[in-house]
Amino acid sequence: MRINFPQKTLVALLLAATGAAYAADYKAPEIGARRAQIDDILREISPQRIQATIDKLVSFGTRHTMSETVSETRGIGAARRWIKSELERCGAAAGGRLQVALDSHLHPIDRRLSRPTEIVNVVATLPGTQAESRDRMYVVSGHYDSRNSDDADAINDSPGANDDASGTAAVMELACVMARHQFDATLVFMTVAAEEQGLYGSAHYAEQAKQKQLNIAGMFTNDIIGSSYNEEGKRDNSQVRLFAEGIPATKEMSEKMRTLIATGGENDSLPRQLARHVKEAGERYVKGFKVNIVNRRDRYLRGGDHAPFLDRGFAALRFTEPAEDFNHQHQNVRTEGNKKIGDLPEFIDPDYIAQVARVNAASLATLALAPAAPQEAKIRTAKLDNHTELTWQANAEPDLAGYRIVWRDTTAAQWQGSQYVGNVTSVSMPLSKDNVFFGVQAVDKDGNISVASYPMPAR
Repeated sequence: MRINFPQKTLVALLLAATGAAYAADYKAPEIGARRAQIDDILREISPQRIQATIDKLVSFGTRHTMSETVSETRGIGAARRWIKSELERCGAAAGGRLQVALDSHLHPIDRRLSRPTEIVNVVATLPGTQAESRDRMYVVSGHYDSRNSDDADAINDSPGANDDASGTAAVMELACVMARHQFDATLVFMTVAAEEQGLYGSAHYAEQAKQKQLNIAGMFTNDIIGSSYNEEGKRDNSQVRLFAEGIPATKEMSEKMRTLIATGGENDSLPRQLARHVKEAGERYVKGFKVNIVNRRDRYLRGGDHAPFLDRGFAALRFTEPAEDFNHQHQNVRTEGNKKIGDLPEFIDPDYIAQVARVNAASLATLALAPAAPQEAKIRTAKLDNHTELTWQANAEPDLAGYRIVWRDTTAAQWQGSQYVGNVTSVSMPLSKDNVFFGVQAVDKDGNISVASYPMPAR
């Protein structure tokens, strides 16, 4: 039996006194142990390659969504053809399993597009190897378009080194490294266009995913992850912000969302559960680097490519550096006094980007190796007592070992306690459902654990 409370609280002592039967009846896998495969992936991530990718993207002069598409050396067309060729090269070197394709649509004139414009995403898919998990997908993105001070200027330079060649380079590095490994579930590495015009590339992909009923179990966007320096020049290369939405601000609320609020589960939305997993996996594998969960959809006055996924009901998160320098975003390159302004490669920290990429890699790998989150998790409320009865549907994975119950105080952000309960679909816990929040996780025979499922009340 495993107790993870930081202090020996009364509930922990109760579980220690009554939980011995679990340990005796069920032999738990080594849950959450470090995997050599993931350590290998993290070691393979190269700051030098990331820097080289950013330099190449900047060399196209501008990657504005309406910029040149015929030239081989300038504009967004040259950039996307180069991205596609690089991903194809990596895929071939990894044995041909990485499937690279263009996802395009013609977008009409609107506020930031003065003419109908083809919006093209470059999508590299690494299919899962387990039949029961292959349809479960995890998407990671960066946007390769750029802009300067005038969001309609498709002619003049807009280097976009940080916003968002940094995220694009990280995603390309992830694709090239992770294509050499196998995962149960499917990974999708996506560089998207028209983020600066209104998230059009990601919105098109997300809408198609919704229409096709794709099983996207998690989505990350990496946008502005390039610098560890704030506007005063102070360096912080020890953390990354992870934006995670709670209750979506919709005009009409679903019954499930109403129940989540009614039971105090505002901090247990799908994105928040995913963020907990990312924080735990990222900090476990990338030592000394903090994943700082921000309980918001995004920063004020800004938006990112995770938003269209959130709007369509998918769990989605945003990675962004800890403190942005706005002199190096959305600016014409110039010098004012003795200050250089513009989104240039000289302001990039490739070692920091590599750390963020490693957090992404650890999170994606642990998710894609683990079982799916248990479905139909319920908490029985038929009687008044000081125990908690939990039920859930059985998972279908052939390598499933069993399930783990996690819990935390109602004021705590992260899980504090855990108990492996074996391959069952119900359990009675010696903890009051009134006092703590619970989650149910699936565990495979290698000890990989799923995202937690929040149990809804049921009589």
